[in-house]
Amino acid sequence: MARPSSNMADFREVFAKAKHIAIITGAGVSAESGVPTFRGAGGYWRKWQAQELATPEAFARNPSRVWEFYHYRRELMMSKNPNPAHISIAECEARLSKQGRSVVVITQNIDELHRKAGTKHLLEIHGSLFKTRCTSCGNVTENYKSPICPALAGKGCEDCNGLLRPHVIWFGETLDSDILTAVEKELEICDLCLVVGTSSIVYPAAMFAPQVSARGVPVAEFNMESTPATDQFSFHFAGPCGTTLPPALARHKTEIIS
Repeated sequence: MARPSSNMADFREVFAKAKHIAIITGAGVSAESGVPTFRGAGGYWRKWQAQELATPEAFARNPSRVWEFYHYRRELMMSKNPNPAHISIAECEARLSKQGRSVVVITQNIDELHRKAGTKHLLEIHGSLFKTRCTSCGNVTENYKSPICPALAGKGCEDCNGLLRPHVIWFGETLDSDILTAVEKELEICDLCLVVGTSSIVYPAAMFAPQVSARGVPVAEFNMESTPATDQFSFHFAGPCGTTLPPALARHKTEIIS
């Protein structure tokens, strides 16, 4: 298989013809906004690794500690803003929608920076830091309170007073089937796919772009380095997404300005 191209002019020609663009984003996009990835050497919060806290078992053992961790992450996100990658995606979606073309963002991130940037067609496959779910009745609600609550005691579900948990996918949990179905539908109709700031090692998201590529649709990867999936793609653009993505998604000379 030929190595992926890094020719931006060639990518731009493909982009100009695309009618349904799917953009899959991962932690690398948010890292450029100063959001910790909780991976590798920097993967600790206090003395715990993030993977030790982001599990159903950890929540069952000590919901208060897990909520402290998510409180920290929520408060941190209050001070973070979308970077040029988030903004260029949102601007591209708004512009192309006026031309009868669609952009969908399928993100593994739970920080809502895409939403903050103005993205409308958004599928958050791992949930959101700013939603809670009742462990008893399953009720999901948005929650932007800061702090989320003075203490856990007596701050349960408004419907049944059950214990609330973050509405995120933890290690060992399966993705929401409705979200997955929506993702599959988008990937079936897309005629161009971008993979932005993702390591392509977290499943099932790691399979999304290779599946698109396997049916002959161009896939362009924007990442700091190559990934295990890079050789399956048509294009690879190395470097910070906030630098490489804006020129890739800018208005093409063939676009009709309305």
